[in-house]
Amino acid sequence: MDSQEALPASATTSEEYYSPAGFKEEWLRGLRMAVPLAIAVFGFAVSFGVVARAADMGIMAPIAMSLTTFAGSAQFAAASVVGTGGGIAAAIVAAVLLNSRYLPIGISVAPAMTGNALKRFFSAQLVVDESWAVGHLGGGRYSRGRLLGAGVVVYCAWVGGTAVGVLGAQYLGDPLRFGLDVVSPVLFLALLKAQITDRRALVCAILGVAVALSLTPVASPGVPLIASTVVCLLGLRK
Repeated sequence: MDSQEALPASATTSEEYYSPAGFKEEWLRGLRMAVPLAIAVFGFAVSFGVVARAADMGIMAPIAMSLTTFAGSAQFAAASVVGTGGGIAAAIVAAVLLNSRYLPIGISVAPAMTGNALKRFFSAQLVVDESWAVGHLGGGRYSRGRLLGAGVVVYCAWVGGTAVGVLGAQYLGDPLRFGLDVVSPVLFLALLKAQITDRRALVCAILGVAVALSLTPVASPGVPLIASTVVCLLGLRK
């Protein structure tokens, strides 16, 4: 998004911006902006549901996992570990490593998350890669309304897609024949494009990709992602 994007005309201060009227306006905007992303997320979730059934996770466990965990890559990692005979501990470690990116993401959006601890806790559940990108206003500013509006749409798409994949696994067959294996990379490339606003950001993105690709064959799941994130953050640091 444009780094110079202005707040709504009705919002001249942060207090006004987070007023009920301003929040509703931004929530609806976030909801609309996330619809195209939610379509891709739905396909990704269907693929997860199929993979989870193939890993003998049953019907309710994958759906409950999507309802409570709501983290696509981490859930895929856990299902893959279980499906290849790995233990629960290994699956949890893989999922935690992949979800470690939410530490810097959470820190970046913390100023926009208003309210008491319980309210912030439930709001944080809707902060994922897609809603984080939609909620970014530029200059380190985030719209709480857009974050949560986008998060609701993506959450429904993820849980709904998981249910479709789990319940229809026997009819869908191999998800690879539908091209669902490329949904996640394409989705993240689309999100990345909006964040590359200058040459410096482009160089950081290329370095991050190079680090991730070089570590993937030799490092544990999640480590390449963490390392590439660190490289990007160091490169963007002013």
